[in-house]
Amino acid sequence: MMFHNREVWAITWLTLEVTFAATLLSLILGIPLGTWLALTAFPGRKFLMALVNTGMGLPPVVVGLFVCLMLWRSGPLGSLHLIYTPTAIVIAQFVIACPIITGLTVSAIEQLNPRLRLQLLGLGASRSQLLWTLWREARLPLLAAVMAGYGGVISEVGASMMVGGNVRGHTRVLTTATVLETSKGNFAAAMALGMLLLLLAFIVNGMLTHLQQRRSPS
Repeated sequence: MMFHNREVWAITWLTLEVTFAATLLSLILGIPLGTWLALTAFPGRKFLMALVNTGMGLPPVVVGLFVCLMLWRSGPLGSLHLIYTPTAIVIAQFVIACPIITGLTVSAIEQLNPRLRLQLLGLGASRSQLLWTLWREARLPLLAAVMAGYGGVISEVGASMMVGGNVRGHTRVLTTATVLETSKGNFAAAMALGMLLLLLAFIVNGMLTHLQQRRSPS
């Protein structure tokens, strides 16, 4: 049976909430971490970069399994009672998006002219001024990293299904709702939800693309 309009709006709103939260958390950790990896030489850096690069291609079902085991009632974080909640979905999507944003941030910072950092240090720039200038110069690839991270979580279904349980009115998002309707043979409903998901992704990425392509004032 096709969803009622109120339920569709609730599913769409929850989808926006969890994907935005996961992407924001990934930015807060991923951009500073990626910048640090790009600018710092230390023992074990290659190993950490290998972990980040591996994380960029993690299968969502593996992430879902790992987070599920951590949040399960008998797991290390079971006392928090987060399994089958929107917070669990945010955690799983964060694990998916953070390596993507971190890895692309490393690439963005490493592509900058090495002389820029030396010039800034020579002019007496503070650490915060140095980082802000580097991020400003790399803003186009950094926005691409944001789009890639967001695209990774809004299209994800396996982890959300495993840790959220696809509970109606509580943890059901557009991807899991689409899978549910397909499994029931309600292809019209599944197509409608799928088109809504595509529209949502297009609007968000369209806004980010506008920011990316907008010319800086002279």
